[in-house]
Amino acid sequence: MSSAAPRPADQDHLWSVDEHLEDILATVRPLEPIELQLLDAQGCVLVEDVTVPVSLPPFDNSSMDGYAVRVTDVAGASEEFPAVLDVVGDVAAGQGELLHVGPGQAARIMTGAPLPPGAETVVPVEWTDGGLGEGPVSGMRARSLAPEGAEGHVHVYRPAEARAHVRAQGSDVRAGDRALDAGTVLGPPQIALLAAIGRGTVRVRPRPRVVVMSTGSELVQPDESLGTGQIYDSNSFALTAAARDAGAIAYRVGAVADDAETLRSTIEDQLVRADLMVTTGGVSVGAYDVVKEALSSVGDEDEPGSGVDFRKLAMQPGKPQGFGTIGPDHTPLLALPGNPVSSYVSFELFVRPAIRTLMGLADIHRPRTRATLTADKALTSPKGRRQFLRGTYADGCVSPVGGAGSHLVAALAQADALIVVPEDVSSVEPGTEVEVVLLG
Repeated sequence: MSSAAPRPADQDHLWSVDEHLEDILATVRPLEPIELQLLDAQGCVLVEDVTVPVSLPPFDNSSMDGYAVRVTDVAGASEEFPAVLDVVGDVAAGQGELLHVGPGQAARIMTGAPLPPGAETVVPVEWTDGGLGEGPVSGMRARSLAPEGAEGHVHVYRPAEARAHVRAQGSDVRAGDRALDAGTVLGPPQIALLAAIGRGTVRVRPRPRVVVMSTGSELVQPDESLGTGQIYDSNSFALTAAARDAGAIAYRVGAVADDAETLRSTIEDQLVRADLMVTTGGVSVGAYDVVKEALSSVGDEDEPGSGVDFRKLAMQPGKPQGFGTIGPDHTPLLALPGNPVSSYVSFELFVRPAIRTLMGLADIHRPRTRATLTADKALTSPKGRRQFLRGTYADGCVSPVGGAGSHLVAALAQADALIVVPEDVSSVEPGTEVEVVLLG
């Protein structure tokens, strides 16, 4: 899952956003392909072209409930002068032995049933009397209720051209055609096509398993009572949902208290089900930032080439970040800040591309566009930092939502975009064109 080790730590180096992302993507590698059942492969990426073994449809079949007839037998038919044909029986979908339709004959045919030998076209039942002799009908009576409908005569009131209401063999795809290209993400329509051509399994890169855990003794689970100095744990829910949205199978771990040994043992326990680990909180410079304490040297002795590097980035929010690999399989770990907005922005910029790289996708980033800033006043940004502000985007314009505070969860919930302010810009006036990352 990872081959190259992350760059060695340099405590004095202020990393750019691009450098940090480049380091992550140089380390993370796509997961090895496996063969999966169709429904288990939903959301996965094909690793091989799929060729059609049998044409679709595999035979000429009717697209209507009606009567299979010869063209000459209904030529000139009208309500005043209907064509009267002998009904020789039924042709139903899935029926084995087929009837033969000769001159002056018709076979009652159901949607999806094979066009019987001798028949050249299909007349919809609404163009006939349904064998009842009482004028045009709106449908057929069920065979179980009226078996005599498959016998006797039928009056046809309109002519039909050759192969009208007939779905030709191979009109969807032909045997030997390429059904799906390698690199295709399997959604419901692609699963349907694979099933239709008889593929029960397919070779794909599996969806990565992502374990998300938050840290902090102040964190309480939703639905529990808050004590003094406590807050609800929202980060682990947000990031688990974001990982699933990115295409991963995500597991949320309850908040871990501020104890380095507990955190290390929890991470070690979770490695068995992780292709990628994400922590949030505990990466700054405080006395209780246990992620740094627990992981700064993990793996250095037992697993050469592994370990987590904690660094500072020239960005806002999300300055403190951690990245490395841990455990015997060198599982990638991204340590994100604990402030809700910081952690979410960091996820979008760094974790989402890592997840989609593991999946083997070519397009790993959120779409970006240019938009005109709509605001009451100029946006300010610290010089030397790339700032990502929450915003709402519509019709080529973007408006900021909330302030720059990294704790403003309510504003984050309203945002569908990130406004990017470059490192060399400290003020952006309304009406200025800005870069926008589209989140939804």
